[in-house]
Amino acid sequence: MKRYALSLLIILTVATPALAKVNVVATLPFIGSIAKDIGKDKVDVATLVKPSQDPHFAEAKPSMILSARKADIIMYNGLDLEIGYLPRIIESSNNPKIQPGKIGNLDCSQFVNVIEKPASVDRSMGDVHPLGNPHYVFSPKNILKVAEGISNALSELDGGNAAFYKSNFQAFRQRLIEKQKQWSSKPLKGKKFVAYHRLFEYLAQEFGFQIIAYVEPKPGIPPSAGYLAELVELIKRSKPEAIIATEANGKKESEALGKKTGIKVIILPHDVGNPGAQDWFILMDTVINSLQ
Repeated sequence: MKRYALSLLIILTVATPALAKVNVVATLPFIGSIAKDIGKDKVDVATLVKPSQDPHFAEAKPSMILSARKADIIMYNGLDLEIGYLPRIIESSNNPKIQPGKIGNLDCSQFVNVIEKPASVDRSMGDVHPLGNPHYVFSPKNILKVAEGISNALSELDGGNAAFYKSNFQAFRQRLIEKQKQWSSKPLKGKKFVAYHRLFEYLAQEFGFQIIAYVEPKPGIPPSAGYLAELVELIKRSKPEAIIATEANGKKESEALGKKTGIKVIILPHDVGNPGAQDWFILMDTVINSLQ
């Protein structure tokens, strides 16, 4: 009887499948990349917005709703960057795990020291983000806090692997500390740039360079001929290092302005998954090395 019981226990143990991975849905590639760094083989990560897309103009699709329906946790940038599509996806998913206020709903901006929060907003200001600048993807200080927040969320959701997630966060933190030493040695402090959109303010603040003007007269508003004429004169007087834009945001307009002024144009990746940016650390390497 004992031999039979032991044999049955062995069969049941072998037949029992491994614990299911945590299904993570991330709105943006950099969030998915960090979630994978923290969760590794304990998570499956699906990303809603493609690296080639401008996140301001993403739209809800049936495939996104299907991914959300299967999610244990949805992680998003916040600060209204996903306001045009995420509420619809969460509501349409009929997934109680990821509804606002639930453990499976993670607004990563709650961990961020937000800059450029306007006192008031009206239509005359353009497409201003009323909750502050949402582009903290380029902020090492804030990304460290986001990574810790993701680690804590996964630990709470999957308590049996909490030590695993926390250990991976410590490895992430140590890697970032070492990278910060490299990035801080780059000669960016005091340099001047013109940018297309307000994408790089966190980066400028942390690395000491200036963005003296924008190709957009106001966020989301294309430049007029008169505005561009004034900008050309400003560039000639101020002699910035370069005009910076991304493939998804302002490349054509910035290159045209570069031809008029003779100022070089630097096209930067705006998120993980763009050419030369396989994870968040490589994204930052690419951006900082391009600006120096």
